[in-house]
Amino acid sequence: MKLAMKSRHKKLILVAVAVIALGVVAALVLNAFRSNLVFFFSPTQVVKGEAPRDRSFRIGGLVEAGSLRREKDGVTAHFRITDTAQTLSVTYTGLLPDLFKEGKGVVAEGRLNSDGVFVAQQVLAKHDENYMPPEAASALEQAQKAQKTLVSPN
Repeated sequence: MKLAMKSRHKKLILVAVAVIALGVVAALVLNAFRSNLVFFFSPTQVVKGEAPRDRSFRIGGLVEAGSLRREKDGVTAHFRITDTAQTLSVTYTGLLPDLFKEGKGVVAEGRLNSDGVFVAQQVLAKHDENYMPPEAASALEQAQKAQKTLVSPN
């Protein structure tokens, strides 16, 4: 009888250890997923304060015409991204994509600095005349709808 109890206890301990190990693995996977998750925000959302201040995120919209300014070092660029409702200043150090142009769609990944300027770590430009990143297209569409409702009193 004692031998059966020991066998039963061994099985219970083995099951408990397996459940704990599974819980630890699940927690590690979820933590890694959460830390690598990058959310998208429009300039309007960033200006309203909806974007995180303590982690990276993406912004998208159009590069405002006449806003691109390059520094003498040749690799630092300053420009503004707009969703036609709000505009956000961006600083990027690195080589801009060949298709990066004023008035065209762009998505940038980075963080806001203490001055409210978006410091981009990566800039992505559209790849042909008809393409705009889905997030940027949606943000522009929502901003245009919001402007129409503000302009037209119904």
